[in-house]
This record gives sequence, structure tokens and C-alpha cells, in this order.
Amino acid sequence: MLKGIHPLLHADLLHALAAMGHGDRIAIVDANFPAAAIARRLLHVTGAAAPAVLDAVLTVLPLDTTEIPAAITMAVVDAPDEVPAPVADFAAVFTARDLADLEIGRVSRDDFYAQVREAYAVVRTGELRPYGNILLVKGVIGPDAAATPEPAR
Repeated sequence: MLKGIHPLLHADLLHALAAMGHGDRIAIVDANFPAAAIARRLLHVTGAAAPAVLDAVLTVLPLDTTEIPAAITMAVVDAPDEVPAPVADFAAVFTARDLADLEIGRVSRDDFYAQVREAYAVVRTGELRPYGNILLVKGVIGPDAAATPEPAR
């Protein structure tokens, strides 16, 4: 356990997030998503719902402010305008993290699967509700983001 690090961010997930570069994508998916068949790098946070994992990831991951949208969800098959409960929860996480002004896009199931195939990593959660999937585009941390603390003497 590390001080100041969200407890859902285990070592492998932190490593993947830190290794990602600007423009790389990471998917947070529900328990029914075919992650093992699609993922280049598959990570598990099976004890948590997808919105909780999203909240944890957003404590350390900057989102891209130049790519619109920097977050993408999967549209409901045969009801593309419907907002599933997990997606509403994702939007609430964005609001709580002062990211409400960032667009959460929506693409078809096939397009979502294709984009996840290209993602740097996929995080399978314990989310059992359908459509609990979101793809994030990593942004940059500018020089003013956080000063590096001086070592203790």
C-alpha cells in the first residue's frame, strides 16, 4: 500500500498507466466484455464496479484535451440514444472530478471493440451491469502540474 495512491490502483495497473504516453488509450470494461480475446495487455480489478475503477484511474491519469472526445462509451445496440446506468455513473465521476466539460463520446459496439483492440491496456472490472465500458485517451502533464518535491535531508 502506498500513501496517496487509490487502493484500486494495484502495481500492475499503476505500471501500465505510467508507461502510457500521450494519445495512448486504456479501456475500463465490465465483467462480460470479451477482454481476454481482445486485449493486448489485460489487467483485472474484479472486486470493483467500473465507475469506481474510473474514479481511481482519474486520480493519476490526465485526459487528452486536444482529442475530442477523450472518453468513449459503447452505444446500446438497437437503442443508441439510451444512456445505460453505468454510463450515467461515468458522467457523475467526471463531474465529481471537475471534468464535466469533457465530452464522453459514444460509438457502436463494433467500433468500440475495434478501438479497444488498439488500446494500450484493458482493465476488466467486476461490473455486472451491461455497457459498463469506457475508453480513455491519455493526455499530458504540463510543467506546472506538480513540482517535484525536494528529497528529505
